[in-house]
Amino acid sequence: MRVLLTGATGYIGRRLTDKLLAAGDVELRLFVRDAAKLGEAVRARAEVAEGDTFHPDALARALAGVDVAYYFIHSMGAGRDFASRDRLSAENFREAAVEAGVRRLVYLGGLGVRETASEHLRSRLETGEILSARPEAVQTVWFRAGIIIGSGSASFEIIRNLVQKAPVLITPRWVRTRTEAVAVADVLAYLAAARDVQVEGNVVVDIGAGVTTFAELLRGAASVMGLRRLFVPLPFFTPRMGAYGLVLLTPVPFAVASALVEGLRSETVKQNDNAARLFPRVTPRPYERAFADALDEIEARQVLSRWCDADAEPVCGLRPPASLEAAVYTLRRFAPTGDLPPARVFAAASAVGGEAGWFRLDFLWKLRGVLDKLCGGPGAARGRRDPRALRLGDAVDFWKVREVRPGKRLLFAAELKLPGRGWLDFVVERGRFVVTAYFYPRGLLGRLYWYLYWPVHALALADVARGVAAEAGRPDRRAGPAVA
Repeated sequence: MRVLLTGATGYIGRRLTDKLLAAGDVELRLFVRDAAKLGEAVRARAEVAEGDTFHPDALARALAGVDVAYYFIHSMGAGRDFASRDRLSAENFREAAVEAGVRRLVYLGGLGVRETASEHLRSRLETGEILSARPEAVQTVWFRAGIIIGSGSASFEIIRNLVQKAPVLITPRWVRTRTEAVAVADVLAYLAAARDVQVEGNVVVDIGAGVTTFAELLRGAASVMGLRRLFVPLPFFTPRMGAYGLVLLTPVPFAVASALVEGLRSETVKQNDNAARLFPRVTPRPYERAFADALDEIEARQVLSRWCDADAEPVCGLRPPASLEAAVYTLRRFAPTGDLPPARVFAAASAVGGEAGWFRLDFLWKLRGVLDKLCGGPGAARGRRDPRALRLGDAVDFWKVREVRPGKRLLFAAELKLPGRGWLDFVVERGRFVVTAYFYPRGLLGRLYWYLYWPVHALALADVARGVAAEAGRPDRRAGPAVA
């Protein structure tokens, strides 16, 4: 099956690209304006067609020989004429698909009904209607979703930031409007299955994990994050005021915040049971689990995994997170190591802590351990199992070894009493040793902690980086063993 995916550089498109490539049973072609935004790994595994839906020749080339085409295009950021651009784009795409003999179109839009929908939601509904307008020539599977929950999604980041940063949350009348949330993983499961689902004619598939309200989503998020929040009803809090509040407390721009708030004024709930009937193997996960999964993914993508872990490239820089996913604070310091063998640098890094201490500013680490002990934490008295070698799960003062990649990386998880979660990352790169502190704050206290301690952390990390580099350069330094 040859599949065309539009919007491959967008939030859903990028994830669906990975899912379809992993499936291995499709010939995937990506239709994008700029192929460079896809990255080398994707371009090596998928065919790429450059262009847009306003150029017939580019559309014809992209759709040639395609069996199923996914349409994830919208013009929300195109200004006041976005609706007319959306109409023209959808019409062009449909007609080009018919001309190319495409068998099926798959579209993801929003839940709601035209009579009460916001301007942006009406445009999404209209796009679905346009794509479905020629059932005798091309079949359309039209998915409709409400609030999509996943790391990096605008809805998730708005909810997470509001609950994290605001001890008191105002709940206007419009946050009690009925809606439905759905995990991004479930959305992707539906979309991937749509390429070969057995169905006659056009079909609209409403997806969601059950009727709720935005206020209940906020309460559920607070519960998952273990935060107590006070909810204060305020009937006269206008949607425009709400949009400005979102801009101040969350990373989303005003256009996105305004569209979300406007969308909350009308009900967005399922109108059919086609999801359960046509896709019985997909069971939408509850909202709380979807939210917890998104939090775990933030941690995994920004801390626990690095983009070059599976790459032969010797230099391992951390990929900058997307702005909406910048939930984990980072502080990075490094020291040059010249031509020193990575094994020597790694061995020096593996010997830090315990009786060997933490170089010139060891007193700061010991003081932090004492403060932690007074708060009921483990402190720094545990030392370490072996003065030179580390293995997964070892304790090093108030750290626990979370990952060991010999010659390349050591990751420690903090076991201190903290208003959040912390990690310390040692990475051996070509010509330098990098020390990074990661911190995932818990509420306002966590953010205050990070900024108050930042100067001390910056000094301590720089000292460790210099200390490891100097220790590795000692003539009597042995290269191993550093792993046991």
